[in-house]
Amino acid sequence: MPESLPIVEMVGISIAFPGVKALDGVGLRLFPGEVHTLMGENGAGKSTLIKALTGVYKIDDGEIRIAGEPRRLGGTADAQHAGISTVYQEVNLCANLTIGENVMLGHEVRGAAGINWRATHRAAGATLAKLGLGHLDPRRPLATLPLALQQLVAISRSMVAECKVLILDEPTSSLDANEVEQLFTVIRGLRDQGVAILFVSHFLDQVYAISDRLTVLRNGRFEGEYRTSELERAQLIAKMIGKDLAVLKSLDAKESRRVRTDEAPLYAATGLGRKGAVEAVDIELHRGEVVGLAGLLGSGRTELARLIYGADRPDTGEVAVDGEPTEITTPAKALAHRIAFSSENRRDEGIVRDLTVRENLVLAVQARRGWARPLPRREQDAIVAKYVSALGVRPADPERPVRLLSGGNQQKVLLGRWLATDPEILILDEPTRGIDVGAKAEIQEYVADLADDGLAVLFISSEIEEVVRQSDRIVVLKDHRKIAELEGGPGVSAESIVTVIAEDGLGDPSADTAVREEATT
Repeated sequence: MPESLPIVEMVGISIAFPGVKALDGVGLRLFPGEVHTLMGENGAGKSTLIKALTGVYKIDDGEIRIAGEPRRLGGTADAQHAGISTVYQEVNLCANLTIGENVMLGHEVRGAAGINWRATHRAAGATLAKLGLGHLDPRRPLATLPLALQQLVAISRSMVAECKVLILDEPTSSLDANEVEQLFTVIRGLRDQGVAILFVSHFLDQVYAISDRLTVLRNGRFEGEYRTSELERAQLIAKMIGKDLAVLKSLDAKESRRVRTDEAPLYAATGLGRKGAVEAVDIELHRGEVVGLAGLLGSGRTELARLIYGADRPDTGEVAVDGEPTEITTPAKALAHRIAFSSENRRDEGIVRDLTVRENLVLAVQARRGWARPLPRREQDAIVAKYVSALGVRPADPERPVRLLSGGNQQKVLLGRWLATDPEILILDEPTRGIDVGAKAEIQEYVADLADDGLAVLFISSEIEEVVRQSDRIVVLKDHRKIAELEGGPGVSAESIVTVIAEDGLGDPSADTAVREEATT
C-alpha cells in the first residue's frame, strides 16, 4: 500500500482550551486496509484528536485531509458524510429496539407506506453477514445480547453508511479474552475489505496483536509514527511516558516483601458470606500489607470487597476491627471504622462528573462530617493541595470540572478522595482499569508507598500480573468462593495462580503451605 495515499491525514493540528493547550502541532495518517493504534498516556491528547477528526472539536490550527482533499468538519454529521464512523467504549445503542432496528437506524428501507420493516430487517441481516454475524436474528431484542455482541452490532451500524474510516475507542475494556478475539476477527475482516481502522486501547498485548502501525502522543504533542512490528514494547512505553522504565522495573523486580508481624490483624472476618454473592470466607488484613484478590471474571472479587465495606449486607460471618468485634453493614459504618472503598465503576459510583476536582476530592470528608457543617475553605485547600500534588493530578486546576480530565487523572482524584478520609484500610477495586501504563505505574507505586506507611490495602485487578506485582499476600477466588491463599514473592507468578484456579485450589484453601509448594513448582 503506497504511503503517499492515506485516506485521512491530519497535519499540524492544534487545539487549546482555557488555560490548556490540548494539542500542539499533532499529525496523524490513516491508510486503507490498516489497523492504526493511537497511543499515549491519559491526558496525552488522544481523545481530543479523535474529537477533532469526528467534528466534535473545532481545530485552532492545522488541516484535515480526507482522500487528499482538505475538509472542515463542522460536526459529527460532516464526519459521517465523509465516511468516518466511531464506536465508543460505552455502546451507544437503543436497548429497547431489535438488533436490525439498531443496525439500520437512520437508514431504514422505506416504501410508499413508510418504513418497510421486512426489507429493513433483511438489509440488516445482509450487513451483519458481511461481518460474520449472520447467525444473529435481526428481529431479536438487542438487550438480550452480551456487551461484546452489542459492540459488534454498533460496528455493523457504522458499515451501513459505508464508512471508510472506523474509530474504535477502547472497545475491549469490558470484554473477556474470547470476546476480544471475536472482535479482532471482525476488525481483521474490515481491514481486509480496505477500511482504515483507528484503534485506541491501553492493553499492550492487544495493540501488538491487532495493529499494523501506531502513532504516539505525549503531552499533546506528536512523538512519532511507527510500524508496530519495528517498535519494541519497552521502546513504546518509554516514548509514551518520556522516561525510562525504572518505576515499572523496580516494581517487577521487587522480591523483598513487607513481612506480616504476629500482631493481631487490623481487620479479620470469619465465615463472611452472602447468598448468591460469596460463599463463607475467612480473610485478614494487616497494617502495612497489600492483599490482592485474584480470580477470573465473575469469581466474586468485587462481591467480597462490597461485603467487607458494608455496601452489601452479609448473611453470615463475624468481623473484628482492631481486635474488637463489630458489625459493618453499611458504608457509613465502614467509614466510621476508617475503611474506604474505591469502586471499579468509576463513572457511576466514583467521580461526580458535573463537580469540580476540588468538590470531588473533599466529597467523602464532607459526607462523613455531615452536610450541615460545610468544610471551611482553608481545610478544602489543604486537602486539594496535598492530593493534587501527591498523586500528580494533571492539569493541577482544582476548579476544573472533573469530566474534562483524562481517565487516569479521574482515577487519581477518586483515590485522593478516599485517602483524604484518613483510612486505615483502603479497598481498591480495579484502580488501574482503562488508564495508560504511565498513570498505572504511578498509582501502583503510590499504593506500595501507602502500605509502607502502615495502611492496609485490599487490591483487586483483573490483570493477574498486576496483582502479583503489587501484593504481599494473594487470596484466590473462583466461582464466588476462596480456593487458595498465597504468600507473595518471586516464586508466585500469574501462571502459577492460573494453575491454582484451573486445579480448583488444590483442596483446602487454608492449607497455605501446600498451596505455596504447588504454586512455586
